[in-house]
Amino acid sequence: MKRTSIGTLVLLAVIGALGGGFAETGLAAAGRPIILPPFTLSVALALIGGIVVWLAVPIRRLTKGKAKAPIDPFYATRVLMLAKACALSGALLAGLGAGIALYLLTRSVVPGVGSVGPAISTLVGAGLLLAAGLIAEHMCTIPPSDDDDGESGKKTVRVRP
Repeated sequence: MKRTSIGTLVLLAVIGALGGGFAETGLAAAGRPIILPPFTLSVALALIGGIVVWLAVPIRRLTKGKAKAPIDPFYATRVLMLAKACALSGALLAGLGAGIALYLLTRSVVPGVGSVGPAISTLVGAGLLLAAGLIAEHMCTIPPSDDDDGESGKKTVRVRP
């Protein structure tokens, strides 16, 4: 599996920002209340990011050769896929928070701190989720082998069947 590319993350952030901005504009034009994410969303996103990094720690220990017990390969695959999903969703939600904040800050009537704060906190929480996903994805990579036998550069890791 390839690592998450910066281009994909930027594209998702732009899609999220455009979607958030257009959704807020459409809701305001229709006379409906705009969407303001709660502060608890940013806390939840940051906690999820911390959990993903915590789940990747045993895999990192194994790849560095410091673990004595083998790890289930399905566990490692699931953690890696969760880390990639966190990085992608973090980019999308960071863009959404940026789009909402940009919409609120470009209004002719200056919004109160109570309306811009949740959008900024969503942006920060999603950025933490994005960073945690990328860190966990890096922790799950296997370093190249130091063997001189000319193999493909893959390190053999003990896994439990």
